[in-house]
Amino acid sequence: MERNSWDTVSGVMTRAVVAVGRDAPYPEIADTLRNWRISSMPVLTGDGRVIGVVSEADLLSAREREGAERAEAMTAGRLMSAPAVTVHPDGPVAEAARTMARRHLKRLPVVDEEEYLVGIVSRADLLKAHYREDEDLAAQVRLELLAALHPQALAEIEVGAEEGRIVLTGLLPEALTAAGVRSLVRVVPGVVDVEVRLAATV
Repeated sequence: MERNSWDTVSGVMTRAVVAVGRDAPYPEIADTLRNWRISSMPVLTGDGRVIGVVSEADLLSAREREGAERAEAMTAGRLMSAPAVTVHPDGPVAEAARTMARRHLKRLPVVDEEEYLVGIVSRADLLKAHYREDEDLAAQVRLELLAALHPQALAEIEVGAEEGRIVLTGLLPEALTAAGVRSLVRVVPGVVDVEVRLAATV
């Protein structure tokens, strides 16, 4: 079955990205972070490849280490953390979340196979997959069930959704147990609970 867009980084990332070049001076970086209300941003080569990330923490660290005057004379190329921790647009949302948690990061640049910047993904973006509209969520649950069941069996199941809680009513397919159906549904991003009210076929 084809992976749905909510499962991958490309489905939740932001495509418009605030970034700076390696020669951007300290004051420009500080102003950009403040004006866009972000804590970090990618540093790019002239042709758009990601070579690092510069953050508020990098600026503060430079001031403490070098002193205010010397720090403010530095450019993004010296201030940035490199190499950048990045993700691929086709990468799983769960993997991006684990990377953020493990590295204590709030944002990750999204790059293609040649390291060109294609987007940015934040913790808030990753949460989109877990706060989906009920109608959309129910439709995705039906697709997951369709991949495992005969269409005739799926026709006997009604899928309801309310605030991430899935309720299945109708007839339990002969090929599956209630626990098996529950396991299939639980893996759908955005599902917070599953109630199986399926009667066994006779």
